[in-house]
Amino acid sequence: MEASNKMTRLPPLDENGLLFYPDDWNESVAEELARLVGIKKLSDDHWLVIYALRDYYAKFGVAPSMHNVCHSNHKDELWVHNLFATCLNAWCVSGLPNPGEEAKSYLSGM
Repeated sequence: MEASNKMTRLPPLDENGLLFYPDDWNESVAEELARLVGIKKLSDDHWLVIYALRDYYAKFGVAPSMHNVCHSNHKDELWVHNLFATCLNAWCVSGLPNPGEEAKSYLSGM
């Protein structure tokens, strides 16, 4: 996926950098959120993770096990962490809602 050179104005974010209104998410917003967490350009692997998280959340309403995200893409268990630095960053860039304190703790520690 090709990144746009044009900066997108970000919708409102909470104190964790998560979208207040997840329906505001689109790929341009994801690119800007990625820049906020230090990712200059989203690779195809980043997009695989982003859409895996979004699809899982749409089906089940909760954060998936990052181990399962890695395993289902035939990657080692550090794949998401290596791409996003933390799993919370992956959640954030994916435009998903605040998962709650327990899940944020889990996602931050990975």
